[in-house]
Amino acid sequence: MRVKSPSDRSPAAPATAAGVVLAAGSGTRFGGSVNKAYLRLGERSLVSWSLDVMARIDGISPLVLVIRQEDRRHAEEVLDEVDAEVELVHGGSTRHHSELLAFRHLRPRIEAGTVDSILVHDSARPLLSVDLCAAVLRATRAHGAAVPVLEGPDLTMVREGGDISSGPHRSRLVRTQTPQGFEASSLLQAYETAWGQEFHATDTAGCFARCTDRPIRWVPGEDANFKITYAHDLLVAQRLLPVTPRTMTHSAVSGPATPDRSGRTRHRDRADPARPSGPAPAG
Repeated sequence: MRVKSPSDRSPAAPATAAGVVLAAGSGTRFGGSVNKAYLRLGERSLVSWSLDVMARIDGISPLVLVIRQEDRRHAEEVLDEVDAEVELVHGGSTRHHSELLAFRHLRPRIEAGTVDSILVHDSARPLLSVDLCAAVLRATRAHGAAVPVLEGPDLTMVREGGDISSGPHRSRLVRTQTPQGFEASSLLQAYETAWGQEFHATDTAGCFARCTDRPIRWVPGEDANFKITYAHDLLVAQRLLPVTPRTMTHSAVSGPATPDRSGRTRHRDRADPARPSGPAPAG
């Protein structure tokens, strides 16, 4: 598979959003000798599911997969499972460092204006839907930053001394998900600033919020977009596969049929992020 270089793009091409999928973590809580991103989920590797969703959305290009150097062989096998060009970037020792390396990889296109937004997604969330990804992209383009969240009625705030607080703020506690979307140049600058200050955020929005003064819009997340953390989570995801939109046959979705590298016919569908597909962003 040939990887596009920035020079391959037409100077007149409209700006796009880069899709960055993180697969450079160690996954120690999951266990096992193989990075969980490359375990099988259904007929393909776990990480290829979210890459394929991003590839189906108009306006998301390039796709960047951030990997551990020792996983290079597994990552190259994933490229044959995704019907799109994917650029491989070696990550760092922490999530924050891996993200920074991905953003630096995109720097020439950010500075040239051919990439104006970045969506960052965890490979451990394979059940990402086209609707959610497109909603995050729409909100990012409209507001400069967007994060999907789920309400957390079972979450409790604990004060510094260890006491539980049960004030009215509990109705505003949420669980964040990915993909998280940001205006590209602001995100790159935020990560360079954080790196200079030796600040390592636990997620992309945390760094963006700390190092910029720009608000982050929230959009409704999805229960199925959960993170594969432990071995039993993979079993749950396997059970959910038959009811997710991506497993629908071509008779249920539209799109041209194209042969893949093995000669088999595949149907490619592109979702238009400008077409509303769910609740309007709120926040």
